[in-house]
Amino acid sequence: MKPQFKNVFKKGSKTYFTSSLFFPQQVRDDVSILYAFVRKADDYVDCIPPKKKQFMEFKNEYLQIVKGHNRFITAFRKLEAEKGFNPDWTKAFLSSMEMDLTKKTYQTLAETEHYIYGSANVIGLYMAKLLNLPHISYPCAELLGKSMQFINFIRDIKEDLALGRNYFPQPELKQFGLRSLDYKETSRHPDALVRFVRFQIERYFKWQKEAEKGFVYIPKRYLVPIKTASNIYLWTAKKIYNDPFIVYRRKVKPNTLQILFEALKNLV
Repeated sequence: MKPQFKNVFKKGSKTYFTSSLFFPQQVRDDVSILYAFVRKADDYVDCIPPKKKQFMEFKNEYLQIVKGHNRFITAFRKLEAEKGFNPDWTKAFLSSMEMDLTKKTYQTLAETEHYIYGSANVIGLYMAKLLNLPHISYPCAELLGKSMQFINFIRDIKEDLALGRNYFPQPELKQFGLRSLDYKETSRHPDALVRFVRFQIERYFKWQKEAEKGFVYIPKRYLVPIKTASNIYLWTAKKIYNDPFIVYRRKVKPNTLQILFEALKNLV
């Protein structure tokens, strides 16, 4: 694993990075290239102010509209060719990242799911390709990525508010009597916030349970890191479900020892 990819991966996600240590070395190297590519794109749009110019340069270099020498793109394109990634997956990913530059609210679940497809479903598809899983597993791979992204939306409510974003369908806020997820609003209607968050997490539970049916298609040597990451996201969801207002106090994240312990349980 080259240091520049490893460092981006490690900094970007403790759960994914630590879980990936249980993959064989070559798979770890491939996953680090994949994660570094998507993280670099995501970082351009997830800062204040967003780095729109740098993101568009990144996107256009991948699409070969402009020439460049970005090592993350170069490594990813090589991996894409070796593993047979569908370029449409990456176009969808970059489209969702670009949406973060302009789109701040979502009116329907279908709109939210369109964003999630590019930002998360395709990550599941990349992983299925990397692990050479059968095509029958792809819907579950997509759903696992989708469910994890949805928990990130819930976990990152405060962070996304600072960026001016709300990924949840606006009518669902009104359904629970909320005008927004701003703390000033939710603190005046605490019961509504609790019901709203639990409603969203129950949606995640349904997706995650369905996604895990795909584990039967994953060889044992690859299952430990996948199952570990899935279990850690489930832990995150349950913690927030028990105390929805925790999302305003801190970012719910596991520590490294917790992830390693979960992986060791899955090993046996």
